[in-house]
Amino acid sequence: MAQTKTETTKRSPRTLAGTASANDGARAQVLAHYEAAIRLLQEGKYERAHAAFDKMLSAGPGDLADRIRMYINACLQQMAQKGKANFSSCEEHYDYAVSLLNDGLYEDAREQFNAILKTNDKADYAFYGLAVLASMTGDSHTCLEHLTEAIRRNPQNRIQARADSDFQDMADDPRFTELLYPEV
Repeated sequence: MAQTKTETTKRSPRTLAGTASANDGARAQVLAHYEAAIRLLQEGKYERAHAAFDKMLSAGPGDLADRIRMYINACLQQMAQKGKANFSSCEEHYDYAVSLLNDGLYEDAREQFNAILKTNDKADYAFYGLAVLASMTGDSHTCLEHLTEAIRRNPQNRIQARADSDFQDMADDPRFTELLYPEV
């Protein structure tokens, strides 16, 4: 019986856009840029993703053009919506700002809290939110300023702050303790 020699064939790697040829370095580079642009989109960096997709559309391969156009439209829609949120109440706007804060989008949360204060300068809860933000970002001086203002406008904020775990980094600061537990 004769033995046959089997040949192993090397398979080309698969990517999001299909199979890449090992010899096609330009195609691999385009796919790397494509995947990087998608990551930017997923991270919420819509302006940068839009620019990357636009650049690819003019110089990229035709087989990706439809997908690139779809992602460009998604970027444009997200950029149009950013900053144009309509809230039916102040509480809804505050909840949105807190959700941004909880997601770690500190600058966006700061913008929303400040927008609340522009429409309602008596919004003690916006000062409280800014105090929480400052505490979470390690800015103790600003935290104390905003918390003092929140308590001045609504003394119930003092009681809320005592139990709020978001102020845990401030617990060792004697100024914070004095603000929450004043001597009468």
